[in-house]
Amino acid sequence: MACSTNYAAKRGCCASAPFPAIIQRMSTYKPAGPVPLIIDCDPGVDDAIALMVALNSSRFSVLGITAVAGNVPLRLTEYNARRLCALLGRGDVPVFAGCPRPLLHNLVTAEEIHGATGLDGAELPEPARDVAAQHAVSFLIDVLSAASEPVTLACTAPLTNLAVALIQRPEIAAGIREVVIMGGGINRGNITPVAEFNFYADPHAARVVFESGLPITLVPLDVTHQVLVTNDVIASIRAIGNPVSRVAADLLAYYGSMRRPALAGAPLHDPCVIAYLLRPDLFGGFPADVSIETDSALTMGQSVVKRRRMPEGGRPEGGPPEGRPPVTVLDTADAGGVFELILSHLGGVGA
Repeated sequence: MACSTNYAAKRGCCASAPFPAIIQRMSTYKPAGPVPLIIDCDPGVDDAIALMVALNSSRFSVLGITAVAGNVPLRLTEYNARRLCALLGRGDVPVFAGCPRPLLHNLVTAEEIHGATGLDGAELPEPARDVAAQHAVSFLIDVLSAASEPVTLACTAPLTNLAVALIQRPEIAAGIREVVIMGGGINRGNITPVAEFNFYADPHAARVVFESGLPITLVPLDVTHQVLVTNDVIASIRAIGNPVSRVAADLLAYYGSMRRPALAGAPLHDPCVIAYLLRPDLFGGFPADVSIETDSALTMGQSVVKRRRMPEGGRPEGGPPEGRPPVTVLDTADAGGVFELILSHLGGVGA
């Protein structure tokens, strides 16, 4: 499937509520059953931990996993997702291969962090099922078009798959409850001084998604760098003593060995998306306009975050054209609470 290079048309929507109402709605939403969830990912060590938590949670009905090229090429990300499903005994969850490259740029990968396979440092079983025949973009379009209940998207990779789906069928936005995205940074980058990997890898896709008008929660580097994997954390995970926790500990030990020496531990990026969906009370944030830089070679992929003033009971002051809601940008995390959540789910099926 060819990935279009045109931007998605801007879509109108209802005026947004003040930020306190947004937070209250997120934290008190209690569905009648498990939350329908699609995980768009590029495993990758931190994606692997995110999948372990999500697939072990009774709170989610995982409709499918869509893989994209990112941390490693597509042939490895979809294979790794299927290996993780086999490890977790979740052969019921289909894995769909998506876009093998960004919309416009050449593929950028991160083997120097995740290893040549994307999951170096651990032994995983072979997949229990083949990759789905349907393309990930077609799967997104079909599921979101027909959804009787809006679907939540957990995005922990370059946003190519979702961007292409929105370009092809912008009306699928009606089938999306919210999109929680690991990416970007308020005051930092990790692949350039100002750009985070996922947005740098496909900045044009990120721009399509952030200009779509979807309800977005952004989990930036500023949050994930508060959730650091230390040797003590790895020891606690290993002490659980089951096959999943042993693989998690082995992966994180390798991942930690690749971290920058200046950091006290390895930032655990992608599991923060799942942790937020399970326990939004562990995080704090603010409403903002988020724009993605796509024109400057110097700052390509930068997420430009402008706080929005949201008077209680009033309309947003300033911001982009009327109709686009603010992005909820997270900026604080209770790291201890996040790790407690991860440990409980690595020990078995968690709430």
